[in-house]
Amino acid sequence: MRASSIDIHPNAKWAQNGIPVAGGNGKGSKTNQLDRPWGLYVDDDQTIYVVDEWNHRIVEWKYGATNGKVVAGGNGEGNGAHQLSFPYDVIIDKESDSLIISDYGNRRVVRWPRRNGTRGETIISNIACWGLTMDDNGSLYVVDNEKYEVRRNKIGDTKATVVAGGNGKGNRLDQLSSPRCVFVDRDHSVYVSDNGNHRVMKWEEGAKQGIVVAGGQEGSSLTQLWNPNGVVVDQLGTVYVADCGNNLIMRWPKGSTQGSVIVGGNGKGSQSNQLYRPVCLSFDRHGNLYVAEWGNNRVQKFNIETNSMR
Repeated sequence: MRASSIDIHPNAKWAQNGIPVAGGNGKGSKTNQLDRPWGLYVDDDQTIYVVDEWNHRIVEWKYGATNGKVVAGGNGEGNGAHQLSFPYDVIIDKESDSLIISDYGNRRVVRWPRRNGTRGETIISNIACWGLTMDDNGSLYVVDNEKYEVRRNKIGDTKATVVAGGNGKGNRLDQLSSPRCVFVDRDHSVYVSDNGNHRVMKWEEGAKQGIVVAGGQEGSSLTQLWNPNGVVVDQLGTVYVADCGNNLIMRWPKGSTQGSVIVGGNGKGSQSNQLYRPVCLSFDRHGNLYVAEWGNNRVQKFNIETNSMR
């Protein structure tokens, strides 16, 4: 997800029952279905872009729509310019009005025109890219799951810069293990969900090692995480993380050693107050929360309770 200007009150609360806003009609390839959704991007007008991983496509769901529209891929799994293979993440590059997609199965990152695009252009090749994001300068940050690092690609630079990890697989503060999703704040600090180490790491710009800002041990207590994936940070430095293994979304205030559950936490399931393998989260400009559930083949929206906003 892109650097957020979202301003959420530290005591904000969300409705505990979600509303399906994409998918939720069983696993499948129809335009009202998803098959293992992963990455998620919510635009300013509450249009949702969903990475429909096992359908090898990116689907756009307009606000209030009951069906999505395929905007990238959807031509079967393959390595053609008009195809995707097990994509994981998507962001919108507003400058070029294009989608940037981590096309994991094809070991590439592609740029795809957002409107009526029929094929993508490879902008990074030979990379096991899981998550990606962009900062306010237009620099692209990519997670390389095989090299256990995050790299920044600045416009005009021929060589990418390692900004997190890059010291092999491990659990030291200068290492990552199965990094998944990335977020960058306005200070260009990088937050990485370090899935294999069950933690979220923050790397300040130019740092040689990171600091643990959420989790650090596998488990289900409020001081732990279990296979964290999606991560978003608000203007106060509060970390929101999709705790995939525990089927809930957690909030970790800046500097805290434990988090709190904001949605989910009612066991694994498909009821509106339950999550099943939540892998990605996003907020719209109002503070409403969106969660992509890999296990339930849906995206749910949890409305923020307005009386808790500043």
